[in-house]
Amino acid sequence: MLKNYLLFLLLLSLFSCGKKETNVVFTPTFTESATTTHTIPEGQNYTFGYVEVLENRENPAGNTIKLPVYIFKSRSKNPKKDPIIYTVGGPGSSTMRSAQYMNYYQYLDDRDFILFEQRGTQHAQPHLDCPEWSEAVYVSNLPDFKETERDSLFENAATRCRERLTAKGIQLNHYNTNATAADIEDLRKVLNIESYNLLTISYSTKIAQVLLRDYSTHIRSVVMDSPLPLAVNYDEESVANLMEVVEKLLSDCETDEKCAANYPNLKNRFFQYLQDKTENPLAVEVVNPNTGKPATFYLQGKDLITVFTISNSNSVANVPHEIQKILNNDLSSVKAQLASLFQKPTQFTGSGIGMRLSVWCAEEYPFATKTVIASEKTNYPEVKGLSPMVFESNICDIWSVQSAKAIENKAVQSDVPVLVLSGEYDSETPVKWASQLQKKFPNSYHVTFKGWKHTVTTNWSNPCGMEVANAFFNDPSSKPNPACFGEIKPLKFKVE
Repeated sequence: MLKNYLLFLLLLSLFSCGKKETNVVFTPTFTESATTTHTIPEGQNYTFGYVEVLENRENPAGNTIKLPVYIFKSRSKNPKKDPIIYTVGGPGSSTMRSAQYMNYYQYLDDRDFILFEQRGTQHAQPHLDCPEWSEAVYVSNLPDFKETERDSLFENAATRCRERLTAKGIQLNHYNTNATAADIEDLRKVLNIESYNLLTISYSTKIAQVLLRDYSTHIRSVVMDSPLPLAVNYDEESVANLMEVVEKLLSDCETDEKCAANYPNLKNRFFQYLQDKTENPLAVEVVNPNTGKPATFYLQGKDLITVFTISNSNSVANVPHEIQKILNNDLSSVKAQLASLFQKPTQFTGSGIGMRLSVWCAEEYPFATKTVIASEKTNYPEVKGLSPMVFESNICDIWSVQSAKAIENKAVQSDVPVLVLSGEYDSETPVKWASQLQKKFPNSYHVTFKGWKHTVTTNWSNPCGMEVANAFFNDPSSKPNPACFGEIKPLKFKVE
């Protein structure tokens, strides 16, 4: 009897062992692919493939995602061993389009250059696209659109996009800055990179800050072009930043002899004009190229301020001249801009909008103070009603992603060498943010480009920003000062 009982226990033990769950371990992989996202310049040596990582790192048995990566080989016969990993801003923008222009990238003269596509963006698998949203933007810009329907239009777009993406099994909570930083660390491991440099612009500077906080061991140096500090609440300051930079530009015009002579008292006249049109909108008639019939737009100060916001580093010198045209009732530039709103795309893509929503509604919206947001809409009578928010609260409520932890809104400190780059007239990520950020990095330098705007390393008509960044990668212990930087003079305003 005892013998039979012992045999029973043995069988039960064996059966129980067979039923025990084993720990699932997932290992990221990199798989080369002959099919690329873009056509690469002839003669450029590269490897293209996909790094496969977990969508949710807390669930090793869960979904995986694939992120495209280009590894461009240095043009040097003796390249330095520490490559540059590059990812762009947004959030939601694609890094992959840069692959077409590698012949222009100076970084390849010294080391390999790796393009990394953030999760959820255009060429990632899956892609968090929202064509519903881009169609809503198009409709809302037409002259016959009723403002009373704006909330319902975008709420419907956000709802439909969210339902479509989640129906595919996509977990929106895991498309954020932390997850992307971990993806880059996984890529580093998969490629066996012992030491690397990091190039980031605009939003992706937040990814750099998380990497410096959580995965700094293998980072040799970092360039942050037009940085967005973790500790900054973007939606609380965006209107103030815009108005401060416009005021600076027009004040600089007033201290410039030729600009002041041609456009006297321009700042006060323009700001008064914006306020007047906010109270009494400017009626602008434009021919709809689709129908051949006239249509009327009614523009307030918040619309007319685009004379600055649509400019870039190459055209910002024209802003006083364009303002003077508007004040003289020459609306040719305004009409050309409005006419472009009728151009309906052949396909609404909403590229990366889902990723943008997930990041913003988890990392920016929860930390913004509602009373500050409300005051931003009324503090400046010139642009009264201009929302400081990238996404309104009703949209983030619909998107319904988990709020980031408090640490994601706190400044990062690091001893890793960092170069911070700014454009003097950047209203999106102003110089003051870069100065604030730099204080947390004792081994850092801050370089401001006079007369330039956002993302100085991508000013293709003048590659000095790229040259400054590359000089820093070659010697992170010194403040870069290449000849091209000394050749940049104060802005020469266009005059009549």
